[in-house]
Amino acid sequence: MVYIFLADGFEEIEALTPIDMLRRADIAITSVSINETEVVTGAHGIKVVADRTIDNTPVEDIDMVILPGGLPGADNLRANSKVQSFIDKAYAEDKYLCAICAAPRILGEKGILSGKKATCYPGFEKYLEGAEILKDGCVTDGKVITAMGMGKSIDFSLAIIKALKNADTAEKIKNAIFA
Repeated sequence: MVYIFLADGFEEIEALTPIDMLRRADIAITSVSINETEVVTGAHGIKVVADRTIDNTPVEDIDMVILPGGLPGADNLRANSKVQSFIDKAYAEDKYLCAICAAPRILGEKGILSGKKATCYPGFEKYLEGAEILKDGCVTDGKVITAMGMGKSIDFSLAIIKALKNADTAEKIKNAIFA
C-alpha cells in the first residue's frame, strides 16, 4: 500500500499531485490524515478530506510512504509519533520513502539520507544529515525519492510512478498531461 500523510499546513499541490497522478497510473494510494478526523487543512486554507485517519490505518503492508512539504505541515508530520512508526517500518523493510519540499528534513534527521543523494527546499539542506545534496528538482537514490518543492510536484510524481510501475507508464502519464 502507498500512504501519503496529510497534516494541517501541508502544501496542497505537493500532496494532491501525487494522489492524482498515481491514481491515473492505476496505483493504489491512500491519503491519511494525522488528525482525529479525515479533514485536513492545507497551508493555503484548502480543506481536503483524506481517505482515512492514521488511527484507522494499519502499519502492515507498506510499499511506500509519501511525505508532502509545506509549513507547518512538514513539522506536524515530523512531530507525530505514528507517522514516525510508518517511516521506521518502511525503512526497516526496504520500502520506498518519498519526501518533497521541507519534508526531506524528516528523513534526514532520522539518518535515512546518510550516504544518499537528495534534494529539498532551499534552506533545509542542513537537516539532510549525511546526504550528498543536489540542486536537482527531483532526485531518486535507491528507495528514496526527494524533490525541491511545489514546482517539482509533477516530476516527483512521475519518479514515484517510474519506481512503482516502470518508465513506460511514467512516460504515458507525462504525455497524457502534456508535462
